[in-house]
Amino acid sequence: MNSPRLLIVPGLQDSGPAHWQSWLQGQYRDSLRVRQRNWSELDLDRWAARIATTLEHAGDGHTWIAVAHSFGCLALARHLQLTPDSPVVAALFVAPAEPDKFGVADLLPQQRLGLPSALVASDTDPWMSAASTRRWAERWGSHWLTLGDAGHVNSESGFGPLPFAKRWVMATSQRLARANRPRHASIAEWSFAV
Repeated sequence: MNSPRLLIVPGLQDSGPAHWQSWLQGQYRDSLRVRQRNWSELDLDRWAARIATTLEHAGDGHTWIAVAHSFGCLALARHLQLTPDSPVVAALFVAPAEPDKFGVADLLPQQRLGLPSALVASDTDPWMSAASTRRWAERWGSHWLTLGDAGHVNSESGFGPLPFAKRWVMATSQRLARANRPRHASIAEWSFAV
């Protein structure tokens, strides 16, 4: 089985070159970034469809670990709800935007996502309170973590590199590989001993 590839799902206005998502993408040469047609038009279903289209065009049969930020978190959750056979096998949601600010809370999953996930929050995020992120994490069955006083966890808040995100992607990839490893070696694997 191939290792999962990294899918970057940016938020409003994309993630610029100084953003931690751009740094993370640079750590994985086979990663892929979702590119919205209009970064200012916050249409949840259109953004979720763009994730599906990006994965379809990759067309390589890989599984994916998705790392989303801000409104991209909402789009990723919506994609997972609309696409039960999505090749996304794990998700990291960082500093989601408050769904109620955009009137889309009812369009998001209201139950466990059915894949390993984590939601990283900030106690001082102007886009979503830590209490609200915790409620969404519990609803989705995501591990919840706060970075404390971290603003919106973007370059304006001082985040270029975000080593936690890289460690999470690596650890999740290793866990998925272990879970998919056969319990016993096949006869062909033992042929070297004959």
